[in-house]
Amino acid sequence: MMHMTLYWSRYVTLLFDSWRTDSWPSYFVSLAACFLVFAFYQSLASSSAAAVSPLLLKAGASRLARSARLGVALLFGLNSAIGYLLMLAIMSFNKGVFLAIISGLTVGYYVFRFEDEGVAVVVLDNPCACA
Repeated sequence: MMHMTLYWSRYVTLLFDSWRTDSWPSYFVSLAACFLVFAFYQSLASSSAAAVSPLLLKAGASRLARSARLGVALLFGLNSAIGYLLMLAIMSFNKGVFLAIISGLTVGYYVFRFEDEGVAVVVLDNPCACA
């Protein structure tokens, strides 16, 4: 049965029919996986934002710059794919999954998006969590 409101249960299907939890250990492993994947999502967003430089934006750039642009484009594609998986995982409406994802995003933001001086890096170019 698909829930349309947030619910607490160890029985949840995440993303695929084969990813079902039916016990507490499998539920906690799934929550840990969600936490780690979405902390990594913040790392990926941070590294792809840092990879864009004025050198990559010049027209008629060298082969190295073109390959760097390809790398940045691939990182963007991976970042977008993980963002859409985030959206689908949230749509399971399980409160534990919701809290694991929000916690992973928060910890990932804290670890990967702070400067050395402790000042937060605010990314204003895209407010959507899925892109």
